[in-house]
Amino acid sequence: MSSEVLTHRPTLPPASEAGLAIFVIALLTIGGAWIFQSMGYLPCDLCYEQRYAYYIGLPLAALATVVGRSTPKLAVLLFLALAVVFAVNVALAAYHSGVEMKLWQGPTACSGSAVGADGGDLLSAIDKVKVVRCDDVGLRVFGLTLANWNVFISAALAALALIGGRRALRA
Repeated sequence: MSSEVLTHRPTLPPASEAGLAIFVIALLTIGGAWIFQSMGYLPCDLCYEQRYAYYIGLPLAALATVVGRSTPKLAVLLFLALAVVFAVNVALAAYHSGVEMKLWQGPTACSGSAVGADGGDLLSAIDKVKVVRCDDVGLRVFGLTLANWNVFISAALAALALIGGRRALRA
């Protein structure tokens, strides 16, 4: 065999590489969240809200990967949308991190009092609803909560999306 055959690898256009990287990282992140949930670490309302970015981002990243070479203008729009989606998720994850650190009050649905405004029966409320509190940390990985990790991961994905958009402009 010639050395040319051994060294030749199929490559993606640079914009498509960014889209594929976003897709893989997002898939691993949401997959990790599902695994932790299956292990009994139940997500709170804010955790569920942070997952929307991944549910929106995965198909956008897949589409950006596919159209990265053939339709650069569409790829730019897809990457910009990805950047916005994950930038918003950075803000939401940072907010959730602050709620966990008790820096500010979270939504009353998951970090407020269990007794209603009318002073309802606490025992009957506990029997009816299992609320996972947004201000209680259920799991830390290397010292960081999942919301803390999501700040960094979402920021990296937003940055990758901007890089992908820039690469698509050059195509």
